[in-house]
Amino acid sequence: MLLIGPVLRVLGYFCVALALLMLVPAAVDLYANNPDWLAFALTAIFIGMIGLLLSVATSGYQIERISTRQAFLITASAWFLLPAAGALPFLGLGIGFVDAFFESASGFTTTGSTVLIGLDSMPPGLLLWRSLTQWVGGVGIIVMAIMLMPRLRIGGMQLFRTESSDKSDKIFSRAGDQMRYIAGVYMVLTGICVFGYLLFGMDLFDAVNHAMTTLSSGGFSTHDASFAHFDGLGVRVVAIVFMMAAGLPFVLLVKSLTKSPLALFRDPQAQVFFKSLLVISICMTIYLGAAHQWAFGEALVDSLFVVTSIVTTTGYGLGDYTTWGAPMVGVVFMMTLMGGCTGSTAGGIKTFRFMVFFGTVRAHMRQMLRPDRVVVVRYGDTQITPDLAFSVLAFFVVYMGTVVGLTVVLGGLGLDLVTALSAAATALGNVGPGLGDQIGPVGSFAELPESAKAVLAVAMLLGRLELFTIILLFDPEFWR
Repeated sequence: MLLIGPVLRVLGYFCVALALLMLVPAAVDLYANNPDWLAFALTAIFIGMIGLLLSVATSGYQIERISTRQAFLITASAWFLLPAAGALPFLGLGIGFVDAFFESASGFTTTGSTVLIGLDSMPPGLLLWRSLTQWVGGVGIIVMAIMLMPRLRIGGMQLFRTESSDKSDKIFSRAGDQMRYIAGVYMVLTGICVFGYLLFGMDLFDAVNHAMTTLSSGGFSTHDASFAHFDGLGVRVVAIVFMMAAGLPFVLLVKSLTKSPLALFRDPQAQVFFKSLLVISICMTIYLGAAHQWAFGEALVDSLFVVTSIVTTTGYGLGDYTTWGAPMVGVVFMMTLMGGCTGSTAGGIKTFRFMVFFGTVRAHMRQMLRPDRVVVVRYGDTQITPDLAFSVLAFFVVYMGTVVGLTVVLGGLGLDLVTALSAAATALGNVGPGLGDQIGPVGSFAELPESAKAVLAVAMLLGRLELFTIILLFDPEFWR
């Protein structure tokens, strides 16, 4: 039988940590003489008390040796509990709980879809809270990818956890040391990003908020116009650089900064990631120059910004790029499914899985030509085992089946096909903007039916939990 005492104890600690985090926007609003500080303070007290009660009531349970099943249950429970608790401060805006939960889930899952309009005039504490949920969610995503996903063998992070593929892949002997280094790199990159934004004209508040939502691949902005609010190419270049950093495996970022400077550029997944961004951006630049007579420099920066924003699932807006031409609609939808690298803050299917998928298909085709031939699928110098290849293919099937299922459900709730399909893909991939007049890059999810928002909020959580983390909970074997 699954013992849930340690699970409740850990969830209690999470609640206490969330309550302490809420004191930051409360202090900002109090400094700005905004009455919304009280909503954060009261919510912090409420959530903090629940966390303390859970922690005290389960103090007799040990959490030093949590089992695999308990780890999965903690992960799934936390990703639903934290957005529900984080939604409470949004109720002060006069919106319903469904809208508040949607906004909070979009924050913690670093999706970036929003139901809020009029961001430019909203209280600073609330804007900071949106950014903080994404920044904290980004760290949580990395921890989950490194500590939990290898046990499912669907994310590719097991290649960085085992010594069989490459002796240098094991960076630190203890997982705690690895987590501390990753957290340190995450914070340092955020600080450098703040400085870059300040250098090119952002004020301090905007720079801090956008740095947090850039490194987390979140995409929340403090302005309705998102990055179209800021003039100059410099700000966009800074965003491009750090969105790329957010889409890379943080294990390799740490390794490059501490042991082997060229490790990141030798990694097959990072190479494919960079090449994909470059090829799509160049094609888009040529198209904009030929079809719309854009200057080369402007077309290149804007193309690279849009491509990087969508592929890394950051989702920053830069005006309505779907008006650039009909081909953009298909390209945007394709990029919505891609995602960054495994072990990054990005969502989507991920570059590693595409590499395994196409490698497996190519191997199958070669074997069809010569049935007696043994074809090995490789990731760099590492051989992809058949069970890993099968699990990745299974993930593809489940992922695409979920997109189709969500599209059918959303269509039944009154959404047109383009809106339903793009909303399903963007929610499950944690991208942010969809397609169409309602949820496009210059729209919001505010006008969707509440039932559709509830479905999409759950879809965001499913996508962030890599689907199988939730599916496992419905297997009776899990609870035995």
